[in-house]
Amino acid sequence: MNIQNLHEQTMLRNRQDFAKKDSVILEARYTLSDLYPITRLTQKMDNVLNISGSTHPKPTALQPYTVELVTENDKDVVLAMLKQFFFKDEPLNSFLNLGDCKELEEYTIKCIKDNCSYKAVHTNGELIGVFLNGLLKRPPPDEVPEKSADSCQHPKFKKILSLFERIEENFNIFDFYPNIDTILDGKILSVNTEYRGMGIAGRLTERTLEYMREHNIPIMHVLCSSHYSARVMEKLGFHEVYKLNYADYKVHGEVVFVPAEPHVAARILVKELEDVKCKNAQ
Repeated sequence: MNIQNLHEQTMLRNRQDFAKKDSVILEARYTLSDLYPITRLTQKMDNVLNISGSTHPKPTALQPYTVELVTENDKDVVLAMLKQFFFKDEPLNSFLNLGDCKELEEYTIKCIKDNCSYKAVHTNGELIGVFLNGLLKRPPPDEVPEKSADSCQHPKFKKILSLFERIEENFNIFDFYPNIDTILDGKILSVNTEYRGMGIAGRLTERTLEYMREHNIPIMHVLCSSHYSARVMEKLGFHEVYKLNYADYKVHGEVVFVPAEPHVAARILVKELEDVKCKNAQ
């Protein structure tokens, strides 16, 4: 055996010994998000605050998803997705330990009747993303606003509705846009975490903006209770018009919500479609 071969065999044994001592074998149940908390943090940037335990493969170029209108027939599957990827980890729900709440479910899906919500559907039929939207109409000058919190039977969800009503009292979007009579209201944007990085949130938003152009609606409005959802909307071109720090929202002198940081405020963000405004001006 020559010296070179002996040297190569020695190097090979050293590499094998190093691998045995220092390599880490991951069991199938572990993922990168389990090992690196920052991965979980960045996953929340798609307004999805739950880590899925499923292992669905991401679609390839031969397995695309489609963006379709959400209909009344989709209520059950939409609710099932939101229960897994949105409800329990939304900051206010989490802080209150809201749990199952039928009134929250009814409140969430009632906007579907406005026919301006969209879903992302994998070619295998799985719902992997949804953007629930509703239409806001300028109320008559003498109309008394409905107080949803007054009739709410769930004490914890009642607190959330009361917060929303306080925000509406402090900030009227139609006062901010006195010449606009219809505004599209973005309710919930949620994406299955297994399908992050595919631009689903952006595609759903683009389809929503197309709807606005088709129906000559120049303004889209979203109320974000989560820091992460607000960041996502800002990345999609929205800008802030109102902010209420949770520390400043008090009932009977006491702060009601103290969600975990960085969720420190409820914010209203808007997106204005200049091309639609031009049409209105003509």
